[in-house]
Amino acid sequence: MLPWPASSPQGRPTPTTIRAEHVGSLLRPAELLAARAEHRRGALPTERLTASEDAAAAAALKLQQDTGMQVFTDGEVRRGDFMASVVETVGGLVPVAESSTRPRRHRDSDDAELEGEVAAVVIGGPLFRRTPLSLTETRWLAANSPGPCKITMAASPTMLAGFWRPGVSDRVYPTPQDAVAALAEIYRQDIAGLIDAGATWLQLDSLAYWANIDPEAARMRRVTDLDAHLGHIIGTDNSLIRAARAHRPGTTVAMHFCRGNMRSAWSAKGGYEPIAERVFGEVDVDRFLLEYDTERAGGFEPLRFVPPGKTVVLGLVSTKVAELESVDTLRRRIDEASQYLPLEQLALSPQCRFASTSRGNLLSVDDQRRKLEPVAETARLVWG
Repeated sequence: MLPWPASSPQGRPTPTTIRAEHVGSLLRPAELLAARAEHRRGALPTERLTASEDAAAAAALKLQQDTGMQVFTDGEVRRGDFMASVVETVGGLVPVAESSTRPRRHRDSDDAELEGEVAAVVIGGPLFRRTPLSLTETRWLAANSPGPCKITMAASPTMLAGFWRPGVSDRVYPTPQDAVAALAEIYRQDIAGLIDAGATWLQLDSLAYWANIDPEAARMRRVTDLDAHLGHIIGTDNSLIRAARAHRPGTTVAMHFCRGNMRSAWSAKGGYEPIAERVFGEVDVDRFLLEYDTERAGGFEPLRFVPPGKTVVLGLVSTKVAELESVDTLRRRIDEASQYLPLEQLALSPQCRFASTSRGNLLSVDDQRRKLEPVAETARLVWG
């Protein structure tokens, strides 16, 4: 186990002093992908698949230790994709030929590369809670993590608006907002269960803010009242945050702002300025994980709206390309960000997951390690 900096009475870092982390998922080992394929064919018993998942999760913990990460996940290795903890554990969703929720590709491989990456479903019946996948992850991490660990929740319930389809879903939920409210209640139940199972750190993920930063995304999602849309997202997200803290005061809650991440493709562009004042001022998380790997994210100026007491984790390292960011470049960009937000409120991470789907982004396992190492090295040089 790596030595922990003396940042707390126990000698371990606290959420306010953790400076190096990653968003959640790691590339799945080939052995796990093969085991999962055998299980789908009925050639591998469930207990053997579980053993393979446990082994992959243990390898993920070792990788994070070896590269100097300060907070741990299980690599999301038990999930088929980033939405699995919703699609696989919420009843009332039915498969369709094509889903409007699948992020569109704007670079590199053709559309066929993305086929089947995320389950295509719509709301076809009343939503109800089955056994949450994240509960298995939480119990395993609580028993095996070598340090602070976080549970990544698939996406804000506001993402479910994309699963609402006229002529199908409105038979159960008259509007997308009604469906979102139903899923938010399921999330609140899940949050209580995760905390009871040992979770002390939850990370939400939201793609719903796209419409307020990217006019093309607003058109695609038929959002015309941007103010009302933003208010609805903030209100829904805050209801989950309040639920976590009410169930266990002191629970750390983070939120990652994603611009799309599937097989190294991206989906939305635009800086944070249109949402910064309201989101940074009103969404009551402890940590904002912001993508800043390309010019598509705009500049650091919106960070001026982040209030004291909140940490911004700068996603400066790309998980989409193998090209390495130098430590000197990362330090320079952190210095630029510190002109708008004090250094003690900043941290560092890759911009998104390495594997939003089972096949992951277009990087190798060695590339992934080389991406994580400078995150930890830079954090040590900047914050000590």
